[in-house]
Amino acid sequence: MPPLKEIKHRIVSVKNIQQVTSAMKLVSAAKLQRSGNAIQKVRPYQNKLYTMATRYFNSVSPFPSPYLMKRKISRVAIVAVASNTSLCGSFNVNLVQFLEKILGSYENLGKENILIYPIGKKVEDALKKMDYPIQGSYQNLADNPTYAETQELTQELIKQFNDKNIDRVEIVYHHFKSKGSIILTRKIFLPMVDLIQNEKNNLEYIVEPSPLELTSTLLPLLLYCNMYFTLLNASASEHATRMIAMQIATDNAGELLSDLTLQYNKSRQQAITNELLDIIGGSMQ
Repeated sequence: MPPLKEIKHRIVSVKNIQQVTSAMKLVSAAKLQRSGNAIQKVRPYQNKLYTMATRYFNSVSPFPSPYLMKRKISRVAIVAVASNTSLCGSFNVNLVQFLEKILGSYENLGKENILIYPIGKKVEDALKKMDYPIQGSYQNLADNPTYAETQELTQELIKQFNDKNIDRVEIVYHHFKSKGSIILTRKIFLPMVDLIQNEKNNLEYIVEPSPLELTSTLLPLLLYCNMYFTLLNASASEHATRMIAMQIATDNAGELLSDLTLQYNKSRQQAITNELLDIIGGSMQ
């Protein structure tokens, strides 16, 4: 059995770790609350905009728009959203593994035709180890996604798509539904194929100044909102995962403290018993 001094030192160390994990849990809970509030504010606008666009584009005759047209895929862009820091369970590991499977599905294109936009230091470091070229660094968007910075990234993707430098844009991220439901998601960002459905509706729209001008304004706006909403979901997922991980770590530290305290008490009791036996044995001689 370890000496009392060693056990006492371990108890102090575990208590310090427990205080740290408990504090990190509270910080993550506060950040999750902030991200959740942002999602709740953006969701009604995003849903209404998406519904309006879907109804409109399924009520008019098809007209050419680069945002809506599928192409043969020769080059693809992938936006991978992770975190800058660790201590969030398997959040980053699962995303990197999922990303590796997606990259494997595009292996026939060649690495030079796969453009990856990493959001978060963890996925950026993983891609460097895999020897994939990355298109810049967007670590700020992982910690605190803002609409302005999101718009800059989206405009870059739109430009690449309109110039036909890429034929598809995908996003890989964690979708936040609740604290206990976080879904690793892969979705097509461009072209916006989800807007066009097979069923036509009978609605008639009067568009001013023209359908073309409406499309050139509405679709980029929808893309900006879509990207921003996606990054807010990824941020909330990170904070929720870290909060759960820190709660588990705090609980484990509590269990370890109980075991160490019990071990300390047993060792102390055994030491006192041995001292008494020595005293009794000495007095009988």
